[in-house]
Amino acid sequence: MSELIEGLPDAVAIRCIARVPFYLFPKLELVSRSWRAAIRSTELYKARQEVGSTEELLCVCAFEPENSWQLYDPLRELWITIPVLPSKIKNLAHFGAVSVSGKLFVLGGSSDAVDPLTGDQDGSFATSEVWSYDPVIRRWARRSSMLRGLSTVQVLDSVAASGWKVEDYGWLQGPMAVVQDALYVMSHGLIFKQEGKAKKVVVSASEFRKRIGLALTKLGDDIYVIGGVIGPDGWNREIQPLSDVDVLTVLGERPAWHRAAPMTRCRGTILGCTQLRI
Repeated sequence: MSELIEGLPDAVAIRCIARVPFYLFPKLELVSRSWRAAIRSTELYKARQEVGSTEELLCVCAFEPENSWQLYDPLRELWITIPVLPSKIKNLAHFGAVSVSGKLFVLGGSSDAVDPLTGDQDGSFATSEVWSYDPVIRRWARRSSMLRGLSTVQVLDSVAASGWKVEDYGWLQGPMAVVQDALYVMSHGLIFKQEGKAKKVVVSASEFRKRIGLALTKLGDDIYVIGGVIGPDGWNREIQPLSDVDVLTVLGERPAWHRAAPMTRCRGTILGCTQLRI
């Protein structure tokens, strides 16, 4: 690797570059081959952790377009479209999504494709395949498939010997998010804060009552309501896919909603949503 910044040791230059926002990295790679190598190096991301410049992004996949993901930068209200997931399964859905060590993982799922001529489900088989997306090199990679496991969450007999028990609190049902160890639930046009068996109303969410297939998640200390569709209603038989993003600040003295930048590519039912720190 040639000298990155004239007059500076590369170790110091790396720490300088580490402070640049993630969304600018593709442009920095154009400076030179050595800069491209530095941007894609593990040393840079270690330096980002050391200087405290890591960023928390939101990863979202919706029904439209097929197998497409976007990353959201909340500080700059910027949506970044990443390469299409190269799975051979059309309209992959019902998968798990999680981030580990700065990578996005997509696990399992099945096809939600519909035959455009008949309207029939075009294959509903399940898959054990696993994919990971590396935002450093902006590339998807196939990982080892999952082993066959339990089809549902089960409580095994060995639990009794471990010193804890399972209780049913009868919590509200609906989209949920956890902010600073507190559980928030959207139900019946309201946002509730669930505290043990007790619950209290936080704020109205009546504008989302007609919306289905949305995602409720947290990013930082805020709650995000993302996408979804508005189904047929009365004489209106059209299904309206949405790219809207609404944010609820819950930790202030008075919870408040505000509108964030809408998704620029994804829209409709949210199939996957998770946070990514890089």
